[in-house]
Amino acid sequence: MNLILLGPPGAGKGTQAKKMIDALQIPQISTGDILRAAVKESTEMGLEAKKYMDAGKLVPDSVVIGIIDDRLKEADCVKGFILDGFPRTVDQASSLAEILDKGGRNIDHVVSIEVPDADLLARLTGRWMCTCGASFHKIFNPSKVDGVCDLCGAKLYQRDDDKEAAIKVRLENYHNQTAPLIDFYSAKDLLRSISGTGSPDDIYTAIMVVINK
Repeated sequence: MNLILLGPPGAGKGTQAKKMIDALQIPQISTGDILRAAVKESTEMGLEAKKYMDAGKLVPDSVVIGIIDDRLKEADCVKGFILDGFPRTVDQASSLAEILDKGGRNIDHVVSIEVPDADLLARLTGRWMCTCGASFHKIFNPSKVDGVCDLCGAKLYQRDDDKEAAIKVRLENYHNQTAPLIDFYSAKDLLRSISGTGSPDDIYTAIMVVINK
């Protein structure tokens, strides 16, 4: 089964991907992970990507697509894969369709985990850290005393990328990139929208229902 997992930051894609890997026995393919692996292994595409990364530039689509193509040809993808974080644009989606078609394959389902922005903000801005390494969450794992570490008593702090302004930018970027993708896959009757506001087990059950219909 060849799957694409869509969802905004904080939607729980990673949690669901882990469950799906175990159930379906297919790998999760993260663009960031395979880019780093290709660079480390000094593959042809990895060396090309490294030129851009070392210069602080975005790796162009042509190189990312090449690395994805190489990864999908590996033995563990014979029975299928879960793409996470790719494609991000309609151009990337079209290129992906072309490389799959060459191998006689296609995408079976595009699972979109949908969560209202207000819920995502609460999830993503709730994390607070301590210099001792401990982390807390105002909703899911609050400290006993607000703003104080349970382990060492130090004052908790919030990372810049967990602050509301930064989260809003990430969500806006996601929506801008993903809205055209949702239309693209809807037109191909591949989009399966799932509510991401329930428990992780409920969301997983809903995903398995739609991909096994």
